[in-house]
Amino acid sequence: MPCRPQRSRRFWHSLIQSNEEGMQMVTEMGKTFRDVQVLWLGPVIPVLRLVDPAFVAPLLHAPALVAPKDMTFLGFLKPWLGDGLFLSSGDKWSHHRRLLTPAFHFDILKPYVKIFNKSVNIMHDKWKRLSSEGSARLEMFENISLMTLDSLQRCLFGFDSNCQDSPSEYIAAILELSSLIVKRSQKLFLFSDFLYYLTANGQRFHKACDLVHDFTDAVIRERRRILSSQSVDEFLKSKAKSKTLDFIDVLLLAKDEHGKELSDEDIRAEADTFMFGGHDTTASGLSWVLYNLARHPEYQERCRQEVRELLRDREPQEIEWDDLAQLPFLTMCIKESLRLHPPVIDLLRRCTQDIVLPDGRVIPKGNICIISVFGIHHNPSVWPDPEVYDPFRFDPENPQKRSPLAFIPFSAGPRNCIGQTFAMTEMKVVLALTLLRFRILPDNKEPRRKPELILRAEGGLWLRVEPLSSQ
Repeated sequence: MPCRPQRSRRFWHSLIQSNEEGMQMVTEMGKTFRDVQVLWLGPVIPVLRLVDPAFVAPLLHAPALVAPKDMTFLGFLKPWLGDGLFLSSGDKWSHHRRLLTPAFHFDILKPYVKIFNKSVNIMHDKWKRLSSEGSARLEMFENISLMTLDSLQRCLFGFDSNCQDSPSEYIAAILELSSLIVKRSQKLFLFSDFLYYLTANGQRFHKACDLVHDFTDAVIRERRRILSSQSVDEFLKSKAKSKTLDFIDVLLLAKDEHGKELSDEDIRAEADTFMFGGHDTTASGLSWVLYNLARHPEYQERCRQEVRELLRDREPQEIEWDDLAQLPFLTMCIKESLRLHPPVIDLLRRCTQDIVLPDGRVIPKGNICIISVFGIHHNPSVWPDPEVYDPFRFDPENPQKRSPLAFIPFSAGPRNCIGQTFAMTEMKVVLALTLLRFRILPDNKEPRRKPELILRAEGGLWLRVEPLSSQ
């Protein structure tokens, strides 16, 4: 039988606002309706919101063609990101996913750890200057976004933008594109491309897209020129000396089983997608874990002692690839923060055929579904006391019998996040070095959560940082 709204409460979509009150309403709904909820877009379009691991399994494990991403909102990203992994579907998505998987192999990721160390050192030098007379009150999203963008430009293009210390036109364009997409999504009449590009914001969006594309195209052309002037072996040998193969190099060298390479347009789409997907989400994850540890100084201190023990008698004090597995408690703290404050709170899917749920109800073909990452992570049937920050939920010494889909900050199934190891590696490096050098203290005002493309805080997420003397 089709999925009926009676067993869930009906809510007008307009009542669930993108603010703290909206997040609290969603949490309250989850206490009573713990599998499927129904929201309404206007009076006629039902949207199913799934908040139970067993109920999201048929959608997340379905082939990408059966439950593709819904493009109503994501379509706004198309002029910027093109047909990259994030937005493509069908054969093109499968082909690119196969070609890009080697780009995230451990051997490629290992040298990036040095880049993460360098980028976070620059951020920390800035923090030390700002807090030279005690503690500094800092907006975390702004600081950490610039640091992750700095890292990404180095990993992706081998390009040192110096964007943490001086303005970068390219970085400013990326930040503006993200901001403009959020503004557009909040005004129904701007969903029309024709109307949107007549507005001042539409023209700014078009101009910023051109700037970002021109930058990426110039890098691709230059690398193509270098590649054409030497053999692949010579190119790889020269790269081996610098010990880093940039992501753009991996894309340029990628070939499928028929020897076919990616086109320049495809490479640009994947590079732009990586910049978009890799900076905001990681910045959100890091900002919220610092917030949670500021509110729980006992966990913060335990992480700090773990890092100090690991880096004892080491000069310079840098995190290396092999250290990442030696930080179990810090990893537990990151995971629990990603549960409580997932950077991406919802995944949208459109069903291209009927999908049967575990209780026999059917999601009819054509329905839009929200796989609520936030709803699953806050579901009291899955996580006892879900609003409590408790890193021991993820203690590897005491594994819980939970569904693998109970914790999905990087999605799951065939369309899970290809860059999750990259993101977790960067978060561990940044958090370890930050706690080694600073005490993080809460601000006197509690943040109000604000879901946009990622989970932010209204007016920014403010914390105080206090430099620690070297020990």
